[in-house]
Amino acid sequence: MTEIRTGNQPVTQITIVDSEPDKQTEALSVMTERARFMARQPGFISISLHRSLDGRRIVNYVQWQNRDLLRSAHQSPEFRKEWGHFDQLTDEIDPNLYEVAQVIDGGQ
Repeated sequence: MTEIRTGNQPVTQITIVDSEPDKQTEALSVMTERARFMARQPGFISISLHRSLDGRRIVNYVQWQNRDLLRSAHQSPEFRKEWGHFDQLTDEIDPNLYEVAQVIDGGQ
């Protein structure tokens, strides 16, 4: 389950993927297959994939127990096997690590 909180928190990676609208569905399909693989790796907490309504972006929100386990999963040959094909579907891939700075819920 996704956890969004400050303090003792997991590592969060948010990746923004730019693609042409006619390639978004296929790029999302490849990302979904990768997400299924990642879900079986040590340290996995959650992955949420979001697609923009204009068809130009996919945002991947990943939570992992720690950086080392996330790095290990990313370096797996199985994860990287579709990388060349994925590069053909995307214009730019921008992954970054984040920490939660503030959480404001509806009742606050």
